[in-house]
Amino acid sequence: MKKSLKIAVLSSFTLLGLPRTLKETANKLGIEPEIYLGQYDQYTQEIFNKNSGLHRFRPDLIFLFLDTRSILNEIFFSPYEIDDSERRRVVSEILKRLDELVSRAANTGAKIVIHNFEVPDHSPLGILENKQSFGLVEMVERLNSDLRDNYRSSNQVFVFDYNAFVSRLGKKEIGDPKMYYLGDTRIAVKHLPALAGEYLAYAKPLLALSKKCVVLDLDNTLWGGVLGEEGMGGIKLGPTPEGRPFWEFQKHLSALAKRGVILAINSKNNLAEVEEVFAKHPHMVLKKDDFLARRINWQDKILNMKELAEELNLGLDSLVFFDDDPTNRELVKNFLPTVRVIDLPADPVFYPGILVSVIKEFNVLQLTEEDKKRGLMYLAEKKRRSLKTSTADLRSFLDSLNLKLKVLSADELTIPRIAQLTQKTNQFNLTTRRLTEETVRQMVQARDYLVKAFQIEDVFGDYGITGVLIVKKSDQDWLVEDFLLSCRILGKEIEFAVMAYLINQARRVKVKNIFGRFIPTGKNDPAKNFYKQAGFVEAERKKNGEIDYVLSLPHKNYPKPEFIKIINEYE
Repeated sequence: MKKSLKIAVLSSFTLLGLPRTLKETANKLGIEPEIYLGQYDQYTQEIFNKNSGLHRFRPDLIFLFLDTRSILNEIFFSPYEIDDSERRRVVSEILKRLDELVSRAANTGAKIVIHNFEVPDHSPLGILENKQSFGLVEMVERLNSDLRDNYRSSNQVFVFDYNAFVSRLGKKEIGDPKMYYLGDTRIAVKHLPALAGEYLAYAKPLLALSKKCVVLDLDNTLWGGVLGEEGMGGIKLGPTPEGRPFWEFQKHLSALAKRGVILAINSKNNLAEVEEVFAKHPHMVLKKDDFLARRINWQDKILNMKELAEELNLGLDSLVFFDDDPTNRELVKNFLPTVRVIDLPADPVFYPGILVSVIKEFNVLQLTEEDKKRGLMYLAEKKRRSLKTSTADLRSFLDSLNLKLKVLSADELTIPRIAQLTQKTNQFNLTTRRLTEETVRQMVQARDYLVKAFQIEDVFGDYGITGVLIVKKSDQDWLVEDFLLSCRILGKEIEFAVMAYLINQARRVKVKNIFGRFIPTGKNDPAKNFYKQAGFVEAERKKNGEIDYVLSLPHKNYPKPEFIKIINEYE
């Protein structure tokens, strides 16, 4: 199923080819977007007029693309007809105007992405440009710097580094002079796919489509040479011309791991030889424990990949695979098409650059605590599985975990995680509504909503925020609009502890009925019978498979699990 997203693009010039390019690029990524392109150079009217097409469209994501010539107007061509104090005032006014635009656009509830500005590579003063006090180049650099500072801490507004984008493509190549003069087009049609790709780097994390794990081959991927043939002393790794690409490749991987990206190994090697390299090679940046899952054996790489995904409790679509062998790459592409396979070039000098270009696959719009602690969480999960295997029965296992359910209020710290969970949780998700941060924030601000997050802990550590409950309240009846739990905490009866919490809250204010709804999706079968198991009675069954349930209060026989302690810290 493709995920839907409403994307609006506002610009100060003609961008007629972008919507089609954006839609085609998005479709390849599993996104079915609706695109709204603002009227030509009408971005101010679109934003300020609440009856405009933009506001009627109700976008999830807005891109504001104003170019340097448009924003500076005649000053772009003749910056030195005014003195430096006047140039500073102009920049200050532009920033104020941009902030007003962004603030008004933010009222739509959408995420806002504003372009920074292409820094000119020319000046009417030639080589004397850098001698000027607050000259043309410095004006644009200040605009970019202040834009970055203004929205550094915002969870809703992001600054797209368009100047860096243009520099990568080449400032002389970005435009088509003929189309500029004929139709006020500032970016050549041939570069629209690249721009669409940059835009979708913001859309993918909004829809929880970002990757989570890098799976690596070893020989001629993590180091140069074949370990089984050349031995540890013969592999290429370290500060030499042949070893440096692999050395720096590992340094980039280490940085990714530190921000929460999972590393795993899928390689045909002798395990003992590999472990010796990890333990003894002086230039191994990555150590054995940096890889949360390993398949170092001689079996089929397809089977290894499936086992890695199962062990890490990830979908195959969360994996990115690096392997120097084109045969292995084609096998994975053909048999596991949802895995992102990176086509490595024959020359390893390009490996670090390839990895840097792939980093956008792991983009997030905010780095949550769960993202940062992902490695520790997976290590803790390994310990839990080991305990479960050695425990005689399930109840003894659950008793030994010393589970704690912490009830957290929805606030600026938890709202990003709540929205993230609604976007990516499929199995135990009763309605599978996909919510943005802004939608959640609006619910929190409304008096008739109860919005809670749930953090789970046990003797092995913190699972992080892994549950969400959103309830629409009225005087006598409450409706559960969203109830979901991350798949990694299923099987521990957490769902019944959450319902016990909800029932107790409802009793306090003398609610008569709690209503719930199950909407089948094909992926949420684990939640299908929850309401029945929790004591609800089926109220209505609809043709599309939706089922409404009701629980009348007081309800005396609710199956609350005694081995879970509920800690309601934020009441």
